[in-house]
Formats: sequence, structure tokens, C-alpha cells
Amino acid sequence: MMLKKGKVRDLYSVPGIRDAPDRICDQKFFHKTVRLNPSGDKPWVASTSYIDPTAQIIGKVRIGPRVFVGPNAVIRADEADASGTVAPIEIGADCNVQDGVIVHALAGTEVKIGRRTSMAHGSIIHGPCVMQADCFVGFRAVLFDVELAEGVFIGAGATVCHVQLPAHRLVPEGTVIRSSEEAATLNETGPAERAFMKKVISANLHLAAGYAKPVERQKTEQ
Repeated sequence: MMLKKGKVRDLYSVPGIRDAPDRICDQKFFHKTVRLNPSGDKPWVASTSYIDPTAQIIGKVRIGPRVFVGPNAVIRADEADASGTVAPIEIGADCNVQDGVIVHALAGTEVKIGRRTSMAHGSIIHGPCVMQADCFVGFRAVLFDVELAEGVFIGAGATVCHVQLPAHRLVPEGTVIRSSEEAATLNETGPAERAFMKKVISANLHLAAGYAKPVERQKTEQ
């Protein structure tokens, strides 16, 4: 399943990624781990987001407002297609990319992550991949060649490949989903999962704001 390119604006809150002020490469936390790819594409990070100094943000990456990117996360958009073009990795507002998460894509394919989505420690998101708003990807889960509707919950250690999942589906911990037939057996999320997803988003929004304050103060003092 090769995902078709869609409208970026549909995935993000307002102001969206393309509506915010231009902050390419000269933002308050720009350092050697936020850098160009071999094609010369520059990362774009909203000024209200926080990137840990150990995270790697490479190439044609677009990160929206109030996003938290934790230690040792890697978001790398660098594989060019036959025409030499690199497709973007786009992360919507209020997301969190936790410690050790890897986000990458095959040449000619995109990763689009909708607003208020959590990617927990050590998870792998590999394009082609589209996640709509309010999704959750658990510890060390793996996604490849997938399309998730809003509110999908991927349990810890699960693997999901080559499928489309409807809204609010629950993939239990350790489950492998590789076909539409397997996806059809999934239940919907319950109150516990939905409350947990909201709690994780709230916690990481506080982290993004809290970690950004010392950076702003340091910038002012320079």
C-alpha cells in the first residue's frame, strides 16, 4: 500500500505548520543536531516547540507548535526519489516524540503525524505513514506503510504494517497486524485508553513549555 499525498493543512491545528512564522534553522535551539540533509533541505521547527539537544532533526522535517522532542529521538527526512526530491516528515501541533523514537521514510514517501499524537519511548514510525489526530504509539511499537484514522491506540511492542486502521481502534500490546482481515478483528478504545492518551498529551505539553523556558532565558542573556 503506497499512501497518496494529501493536503497537509488537514492534519494540523490552526495556526498550522504552514501558517506559523518562518523559523527555518535559526530558531532558539538550533544546533549541530538540527541540520540539513544531503539534498540541502532544512528542518523547520515552530518557535514554541522544544527539541532536546541530543535529538537529531535532519532534512525536510516540519515540526508544528508546542511539540516536545525528547532525548535521542531521530527525525530524519533525507532519502531522495528519482527526481532528487525528498518528501517531508510533518509533525502537527501538540505532539510528543519521546526518548529514542525513530521517524524516517522510504524515498518518495511521506510521514504525516496529526496534532496531539504521542509517540512513546523507542517506537519506530517509518514512511509511508499517515496518522490523523489524537493517536498514541506505545513503547517500542513499529509502524510501517500504514494509515491510521484519528484516535487509534497502538499498544507497547505492537507491529502494524501495510494496513489502514479505522478511527479509535485499539491494537493490544505485542499484537502484529499485517492485513485488513487482522485489522477487522480489533476493538475500539475504551475510557481507560482515551483518558491515558489525554494524560500523556497534557504531561508532554507541560514538558515542552517548561524545557523551553531556560532556552528562552539563555537566548535573552546572550
